[in-house]
Amino acid sequence: MTTVNSTPDTVDSTPDTVNSTPETADSTNDTADPAPDTYGKLLALLDERGASYRVIEHAPEGATEAVSALRGHDLAQAAKCIIAMVKIGKKEKRFALVVVPGDRRIDLAAVKALYGGTYVSFASPEIAEELAGSPSGTILPFAFDERLDLFVDPGLLAHEEFYFNAARLDRSLALSAEDYRSIAEPRVERVSTD
Repeated sequence: MTTVNSTPDTVDSTPDTVNSTPETADSTNDTADPAPDTYGKLLALLDERGASYRVIEHAPEGATEAVSALRGHDLAQAAKCIIAMVKIGKKEKRFALVVVPGDRRIDLAAVKALYGGTYVSFASPEIAEELAGSPSGTILPFAFDERLDLFVDPGLLAHEEFYFNAARLDRSLALSAEDYRSIAEPRVERVSTD
């Protein structure tokens, strides 16, 4: 595992040990860089805003429990990012990017209630990946698509920093919760259950 630090004092957060350019990615290896635009967009945003974060390289993994073990942190510090579809009446559909601590589950009833919805479900994998701009298991806790409403459970923000796969199965970020809240501007709501 390789860790690269980035702080407001560090301009270049991608030294020679971290290669995020698609030209060097092995196109036959689906873990090399499945969402280079989303990954690059994320790092550019964090650098532009002076966020405190660390890039962590690890074996390819998308399951929250397994990747948390690889990164070496408590499961509660992992951001589990799920896209839900909420129907409001018969004709309106909304999509919510719901971010909960890794040791909890999304509370779909709470998400439905936030919208005053009539029906809620997980978005299909195809729709979730389209809205997120990355494959399942690598969805970011940032809503880059205007069709997504972003909700985060306060339990995740109770930690000084939290971890998530960075639109790649083989690369994660440890991000300051304070910086996340100011940059992503999520709606903080209790959206998790045991």
